[in-house]
Amino acid sequence: MGPRKITGGLSLLVVFASVLLLFFNGLSFGLDFTGGSLVELQFFEEPNLEVIRSTLVTAGFPDAVVQAFGAPTDVVIRLAQDNAPKAGDAVFSALQGAGFELELLRSEFVGSAVGEELREQGGLGLLLALGIVMLYVTFRFQFKFSIGAVVALVHDVLIVLGVFALFGLNFDLTVLAAILAVIGYSLNDSIVVSDRIRENFRIMRTDDSAHVINCSINQTLSRTIATSMTTLLVLVALLIFGGELIYHFSLALTVGVAVGTYSSIYVSSNLLLLMNISRDDLLTPEKEDDLDDRP
Repeated sequence: MGPRKITGGLSLLVVFASVLLLFFNGLSFGLDFTGGSLVELQFFEEPNLEVIRSTLVTAGFPDAVVQAFGAPTDVVIRLAQDNAPKAGDAVFSALQGAGFELELLRSEFVGSAVGEELREQGGLGLLLALGIVMLYVTFRFQFKFSIGAVVALVHDVLIVLGVFALFGLNFDLTVLAAILAVIGYSLNDSIVVSDRIRENFRIMRTDDSAHVINCSINQTLSRTIATSMTTLLVLVALLIFGGELIYHFSLALTVGVAVGTYSSIYVSSNLLLLMNISRDDLLTPEKEDDLDDRP
């Protein structure tokens, strides 16, 4: 807890920057949330993306987004056209008619109404998860602990979203699932630290809250680092070797686990000190009847 003012200022700065990025840049929502068509094609030879774009413009798809996907011969084409479930077949036929030798790997279509519904349900799911976390931690520990835990989770989610807004990365349902997983992971770390803080407040005869919290964090630090490092090893392996389909999912989890480990140490505990947590907050109050019965 020595550098808590520095880390607190750093967290505020990064969260504020993330909010600005979300406000000005916004998230690059994927097909799941915006609606439209997605076509994945495999060419026999590495294609020229500009030639593909010009071919699609001529074929009547001026807004098509053409991107390399994984292998040099794989290309993904996104179309924002609604009510066109057969647009993928039309794109394939247009490129095949232009002389390209290719194979259709997949063609997906999501209507705009479905995409909007998924976006709303995803946001409600995040809010519901945070609300349930707050109730659980209040019941399990104490109200001040619940505020610290929820603020730490909001801190983690905003930073992950800020990274995706900064680099314009595709935000789809897999990334949303990763963020929900980050909430669970970060909460687990915060609960381990909170449990040790509560225990030490009850057994350590001192009124120095910073000392109690500092000892509690140090006692759980080896467990926190070991858990986080082993998790990150798996996530980095998925990030490098998992392929394009789970790249953004792995990236969101990697950033979230790293930030969640930091927040369980420096954000939730820092907030406990700001709220003047003390030993009295964790003692069970004696009933008045018990006091009256004493001689």
